[in-house]
Formats: sequence, structure tokens, C-alpha cells
Amino acid sequence: MFAMIIVMLASCTKQQPAQEEQDAASFILSFAPAWNLGNNMDAHRDGMAREDGFDNPPATEAVFATLEKAGVKGVRIPCTWMGWIGEAPDYKVDEARLARVKELVMWAHNHNLKVMINIHHDGFGAEFDPEKRKAYWLDIATAAQDSAVNEQIKAKLYALWFQIASYFKEESADWLMFETMNEIQDGYWGKGAHLTDGGAQYRVLNEWNQVALNAIRAAGGENSRRFVGVPGYVTSPELTCEHLVLPTDCVEGKLLVAAHSYDPWPYAGSGENSEWGHTGTDVAPYCDEAGYVWKLDQLVETFVKQGVPVYYGEFGCVYRGDEKGEAFRKYYIEYVCKAMADRGIVGFWWDNSYEMVGDDAFGLVNHNTGEFIQNGAEVLEIMAKAWGCKDADYTLESIYNRAPQF
Repeated sequence: MFAMIIVMLASCTKQQPAQEEQDAASFILSFAPAWNLGNNMDAHRDGMAREDGFDNPPATEAVFATLEKAGVKGVRIPCTWMGWIGEAPDYKVDEARLARVKELVMWAHNHNLKVMINIHHDGFGAEFDPEKRKAYWLDIATAAQDSAVNEQIKAKLYALWFQIASYFKEESADWLMFETMNEIQDGYWGKGAHLTDGGAQYRVLNEWNQVALNAIRAAGGENSRRFVGVPGYVTSPELTCEHLVLPTDCVEGKLLVAAHSYDPWPYAGSGENSEWGHTGTDVAPYCDEAGYVWKLDQLVETFVKQGVPVYYGEFGCVYRGDEKGEAFRKYYIEYVCKAMADRGIVGFWWDNSYEMVGDDAFGLVNHNTGEFIQNGAEVLEIMAKAWGCKDADYTLESIYNRAPQF
């Protein structure tokens, strides 16, 4: 059944949205400053998506109340579905999983936050045990080599998105959007077989984005006008610019491009380097202000100038905990956020609720209590200023000239 619908939707007639419809660029900008409920609904363990899979307690409404007070306007709620999907041909999704996702979505909405949900860790991560990899059913490496496997995956992907979209069909497209997938890859983070397979994995991902979009539109209701984000390979800005082909949509102006940025990872992600930018000494090679801006400008040239908005579905910089380290961290955050804002790009901070120092220390708010973690309130203030301040003397250059001096 689902395969038949996929074919039918691929040839649907394009429609123009009504004149009063919000355009995609202004819609995504209305999320800023934006934030991720990371390591909760995306978490998993032993082949099963579970909210405590990455050792976080359940999220509560308190976190959204804190975000609202802090000036956050939009949230991304990453959702993993492995273990909650039934067998072919219906691939029925467990009602309990859908209900929990909706509870979080509505809590956010009740606190005046716009919301994005997706399919998250159902594609490969850093897991190479063959038995454990079986749970990651969005297996792009195998699909690129086996057309029968690819067709099975597409049927499951269509069924899942059709059910998610149907479940949320009455929720307004003015505040709820979907993102088809997250960081789809073969498990090697941009350094695997996709480099030597003649582009097969890139082509499969483009097919998958089309299938997901078809399912969303077919679900009807508000989904006929809903904004949808589509990722490039591993959400790499470079690979997205080179290989993403936007799916064909039945309605104009509702697609956005998703990329991620923790650049440079040795500084922003692992904390191996303690400083960043032109005044730093312990910096990653070739990773500075100009390098960051260059990647943004490639996305602008490839998509934004062609009328397709771009957002960073994830970005962040890990907590240091010492005066010098935090001075460079706050400079990095303000500079990259302002660089995004100047280009009409929104960045969603990856908040995993971890209260720690160094590698993976992205926590700003405790997802269970709603209390700030360390200087999380200050980080959100910096983000709000970068996207909200319109003073003529608040420029990227003025931030650059205030870089830390030690």
C-alpha cells in the first residue's frame, strides 16, 4: 500500500500557497534564539528508544517555562523511534510513543514556543557492532548497494512519517514544523564508503527526503501547508552544498535545508583546544572566524540566495569552567550566532542537560527541574542579543574587536 502511495505522491500537482502564508525565511527566524531538547526523546539503549537511554531523567514542563522566560522562541525536540515501530507492511507506531512526543510538543506550545520534531537516531551513529547496528533501520550504506533493501526502508520511512504527520495533522503549521531525518550517514561521519561509491549514498538520501515529504503531505490537514526541513549527508555544510537535491513539493516555499555545526570540533565539541579566534593561541589549525563564516557563506550561495532558507539544527560549544576558557567560549558563541543572524540563519543550541566540564558539556538547562546549569542563563542571553539586537553599532566587526585578550 505504502509503495503505491509513494509513486502517486511523487507526481502530485504543485500548488501555490495563499498570499497570507508566512514565508519560510521569516518562519524559521521566528524560532530564534532556538534550542534543542537533546538526549531525551532521541536517547536509546539496546535497540530501543527510551528517554533515559543516555542517563537523563524525563523532561518536564518546567524546562519550557524556563526557556520562555529566558527569551527562547523555538525548540527542536529530536525523536528516535527504533523499537516502537511494528512489523511490515503497516509498521504501526506504538501509541504511547506518539503520546509522549505530543505531550512535550504541547508543553512547549503552551509556553509560546514554536516546535520542530524529527526522526533522529534511527540512522547510524558511532556503532559498529553488526548486531547492535540492526536497530538502526535507516541503513543508508546497505540501501545504496541493494535496491530491495532500499525499497523496504522507503516503505517503512513513508509509514512512519505518515503516522507522525497524521497524529499532528490538527496542530497549526504556524508553530509546528517537521524535519525529515537527522545526520544520516554510514557511521563514519563523512569519511566512509560514500566517498568511493559513486554518489550512491547521496542519491539514496535524496530519495528518502522525497519519500518523507510525500508522506507528510499525504497525511492532510495542516500538513498540506507545514514547513519541512531536509538534511544533507551527515548534515555537513560542505556535503549538503555539494550533494543535496531538494525534493519536489506539492506546495511552493515550504522547504528548508538543515545542516549542523560544531566547528571546529576539537574546540567546540571535545574541548581539546581551549581557545578560538584571532586572539587565541591554543586553537585548532585553520579554524577561526573566517573559516566559520566561509561555511555559512557557502550555504547562503547554494540555498539562501536561491530562496531556500537554511538553519543549523544543532550547534554549541562546551563549558570550560575557568575564567579564560569561558571568555573565549562566550566570544565564540556571540560571534558565530551573530554571523548566522546576519545571514538569516537560525542555530538551535544542542542542550544535552549534562552538568559537567569539557567534552560533551553542552548543558544549559536541567530538562527535569528547569534550573539553569552553570552559566546557561548567560549563554541564552548572548544568543538572544545576537539575533535580537538591531543597534547599528552592534556588528560582527564590533564583536571581533572585543575578542578576549589574555
